Amino acid sequence: MSLPVFQVDAFASQVFSGNPAAVVPLKAWLPDEILQKIAQENNLSETAFFCESGDGFEIRWFTPLVEVDLCGHATLASAHVLFNHLGYPKKEIAFESRSGTLRVSNNDSLILLDFPSSPIEEIPMPAAIKGAFNINPKSCIRGRNDLMLIFEDEDDVVKLKPDFDWLVQAQTRGVVCTAASKEFDFVSRFFAPAVGINEDPVTGSAHTILIPYWAQQLEKTEMVAKQVSQRGGILYCRHLNERVEIGGKAVTFLQGEITL
Repeated sequence: MSLPVFQVDAFASQVFSGNPAAVVPLKAWLPDEILQKIAQENNLSETAFFCESGDGFEIRWFTPLVEVDLCGHATLASAHVLFNHLGYPKKEIAFESRSGTLRVSNNDSLILLDFPSSPIEEIPMPAAIKGAFNINPKSCIRGRNDLMLIFEDEDDVVKLKPDFDWLVQAQTRGVVCTAASKEFDFVSRFFAPAVGINEDPVTGSAHTILIPYWAQQLEKTEMVAKQVSQRGGILYCRHLNERVEIGGKAVTFLQGEITL
């Protein structure tokens, strides 16, 4: 059996930046074990699989270790493949997922993700978090899937050196670290060793908690953010109350074929 595969740099305007995702279009779903093995073999933070269903597509995302409920950059990469390589004729795609219907639109300059917003609640700093970073955060926010740490200055976020063994003990999918920014509205980094990703280069799903928080703090609904990982990426954000819009660019790095 042969399967097409694309590797796309998401939230990037040129290769070697943003977050690389593998995208595997399917004609029918394969067993979960095979999907997980493909993701492990790809060895990227996410591999997205999608399959046509009704007027849209079903989409699933796998890290090298586990299937996840929501992934932004691999959804953006999948839409990029449909719009630019597979001849999808419409301006909007409906992806059915574990997190409900995700609508993705193409406005020519950006691909826009319409995702559910995460609830936010300030909580006491978990013990596992206190020992995980070389710089102390000033507060901790709990979202639907992740914890978010607020830092005093954007340079603090850049200089973070996490202890990943400590972070695994935090019992959360991932930890978002963020601060207000001078050049952008806010910056962030994302660490998820519990699901096999020490640091994710650019994380769309983390912005489902970042956007409502910073919209509240900055008293604005439209923002531009940067994830300040080594590769880095720019995200164009809009707060829509129970939904968020996350915009970005994408470029194709390679096209190939998987042989099973």
